[in-house]
Amino acid sequence: MFGDVNISAILDSFSISYDKRVRPNYGGPPVEVGVTMYVLSISSLSEVKMDFTLDFYFRQFWTDPRLAYKKRPGVETLSVGSEFIKNIWVPDTFFVNEKQSYFHIATTSNEFIRIHYSGSITRSIRLTITASCPMNLQYFPMDRQLCHIEIESFGYTMRDIRYHWKDGLMSVGMSNEVQLPQFRVLGHRQRATVVTLTTVGYTMRDIRYKWNEGPNSVGVSSEVSLPQFKVLGHRQRAMEISLTTGNYSRLACEIQFVRSMGYYLIQIYIPSGLIVIISWVSFWLNRNATPARVALGVTTVLTMTTLMSSTNAALPKISYVKSIDVYLGTCFVMVFASLLEYATVGYMAKRIQMRKQRFVAIQKIASEKKLPVDCPSIGDPHTLSKLGTLGRCPPGRPSEVRFKVHDPKVHSKGGTLENTINGGGRGAEEDNPGPHSHILHPGKDISKLLGMTPSDIDKYSRIVFPVCFVCFNLMYWIIYLHVSDVVADDLVLLEED
Repeated sequence: MFGDVNISAILDSFSISYDKRVRPNYGGPPVEVGVTMYVLSISSLSEVKMDFTLDFYFRQFWTDPRLAYKKRPGVETLSVGSEFIKNIWVPDTFFVNEKQSYFHIATTSNEFIRIHYSGSITRSIRLTITASCPMNLQYFPMDRQLCHIEIESFGYTMRDIRYHWKDGLMSVGMSNEVQLPQFRVLGHRQRATVVTLTTVGYTMRDIRYKWNEGPNSVGVSSEVSLPQFKVLGHRQRAMEISLTTGNYSRLACEIQFVRSMGYYLIQIYIPSGLIVIISWVSFWLNRNATPARVALGVTTVLTMTTLMSSTNAALPKISYVKSIDVYLGTCFVMVFASLLEYATVGYMAKRIQMRKQRFVAIQKIASEKKLPVDCPSIGDPHTLSKLGTLGRCPPGRPSEVRFKVHDPKVHSKGGTLENTINGGGRGAEEDNPGPHSHILHPGKDISKLLGMTPSDIDKYSRIVFPVCFVCFNLMYWIIYLHVSDVVADDLVLLEED
């Protein structure tokens, strides 16, 4: 009972001549505010909204000489409830990049105050904050994101308040259970800056924030987890922000995340690779199986289009190319090239068939004129005009057929032949062919176009397409995995079990 009376008397004495509207040491040096954080969980990290949400303990340490009292045995520190906050001056701390936040009140207000007999004060609260986190998705989904929480006085400049990380690099702690679905936390870092703002209130002459425990000021719970991310680590910074009304003290805690690739490998990369492989089946099908090859080509193209659309639908509309766009775009080009390959095969087969039909017509005319059937041998026909006079092949000289080349549009419509066999009645015209004449010698293979048959194209495609795709995958994964493997400087890595 005696102890209760002494404590009550001490608390009552604080209200005597105490003005909570005035900061400690007003007119004198700024108030040094030490800060520590301990991250309990990170519930989300959104690429679309460019923000992240975390739950953490936020502690502030400062000294108010007006709350100093005489040391008594067993009463070196007073722990009081959150109601006492209304009776004393507290720093007007806020989070600069906050989008949404709330204070925990289950089962009671998650806040406490400790007052040391020297006048030093410790305030601890539990907060859940959604803060903005601008992301660079150039290497998505092999990206690493660095998100930060910025702490600053809303009104006091550096003449009034200075923030600092109380425990240096250990001011930020993080639970080992922090997990995200797509990311893993690499680590964190802290920083302090001075900010210049157009606002009124306490400057750094009145309040200075600091990380209270230096590097240990920020802690992250080992239970922090996200489905797609892993927390790599964190770091702390102290800054001075210069504004028109003065310099402001700002602290920043930065947390680096590494995206987990498992989801995208299973849902995007492996399916798109298999679609490309399926498109190669067309090379083993008979070139006369037009419905099967066309259906296979069109299906793979449409499937890749759907996969690309569904992937980008879940991402923000950004103007630069992401790494996943490079992969999906290449896969789309591969399946589209497979479809074009069959179009090329079909076109060549049609050209060769037309050539054979013309050769049969020449043979028929030659037989009617009592010429040897094997006299002319057609090579590469071009646009031809009306049929001319045929003569016999002179002995001792290889027979040849000369075709006059006219407008290519005529050939596309299946123009007729104009030819002259050696010894025919064309005289000097045959001996001095014009620039548009082509002499076709015996022995040229009429089953080839540009030295290849349609079957040759299929055979080459069976090798070229897989080799190109394998080479692309090797370069893609080596380059992007190497380029994206960047760890921020001064990062306090999260300890892994």
